[in-house]
Amino acid sequence: MSDDSPTPEPGNLRFLRLLVTVLTGTMIAGLLVLIALLVIRFPSATPPLPDTITLPDGARAQAFTATAGWYAVITTDDRILIYNRTDGQLRQDITVQMD
Repeated sequence: MSDDSPTPEPGNLRFLRLLVTVLTGTMIAGLLVLIALLVIRFPSATPPLPDTITLPDGARAQAFTATAGWYAVITTDDRILIYNRTDGQLRQDITVQMD
């Protein structure tokens, strides 16, 4: 007669299975915490950019960049125009010197 009852699992294999399960749960919890921290830490709102930007006469925009407090327009005549982000006023006009 054959005995079809399963053999008991060794103790160290049961311990290893428990460790893998705990590690999986810890990794999932850590990933959820990281995602939550990223969502919380992103800046919520910055002042909106204007629909139009008035450039000085003869200036044509070539590039644009923005930060939380200002935005800049680089023109084709090698100038950098820095505008205040809250009211859109021209803050600084920098002429780039080419050597």
